Amino acid sequence: MLKLVPTPIGNLEDITLRAIRVLKECDAILAEDTRQTIKLLNHLEINKPLMAFHAHNEHKALSNIIQRLKSGKELVMVSDAGTPGISDPGFLLVRECIKEEIVVESLPGATAFVPALVNSGLPCDRFVFEGFLPHKKGRHSRIENLKNEERTIVFYESPYRLVKLIAQLIDAFGNDRQACVTRELTKIYEETRRGSLQELKEHYDGTGVKGEIVLVVAGSK
Repeated sequence: MLKLVPTPIGNLEDITLRAIRVLKECDAILAEDTRQTIKLLNHLEINKPLMAFHAHNEHKALSNIIQRLKSGKELVMVSDAGTPGISDPGFLLVRECIKEEIVVESLPGATAFVPALVNSGLPCDRFVFEGFLPHKKGRHSRIENLKNEERTIVFYESPYRLVKLIAQLIDAFGNDRQACVTRELTKIYEETRRGSLQELKEHYDGTGVKGEIVLVVAGSK
């Protein structure tokens, strides 16, 4: 069996009792970055074998992992933070497990876009999750395709490209579209800033940006 276990996105208290039990009971843990996962395991006083499984080795590692699962091993997959498969490795392995009729179990837990969306004050009954846009090829067309999207739109973005993204959204959506930037969720310097795209651009142009970013943008009216 494969179990997908969400891990805290910042505050280490944001892990469920069930997740801790599953981590303790499994045979091994597939980790996006073993250096990050070992910090969490040490905090929880859990000692389990770690296997690297990330975007750069997932195709190569897939066959070995499937064989271990078929042999009866219970493996847990975690990403660096949040839920595996949400802008993190996971989809490829889950798809292969389903193909091979291996049981997959996904635990509920931490993910960045849900609290950012709810806290934005923008409609959250219907929304579109875009995750990270392509850095170059396809980026412009993705944004253009969202111009008339009526649902609230959620992006993940690097702090180094946030101002660039907001500027691109202004070009496509206009200055006045309401939006919300949430950064460093659950951490000491957590910040939520709401306003028009133009107001957000001016603010972050002047102050700079640090930390993990979720950008929530109102849909078209």
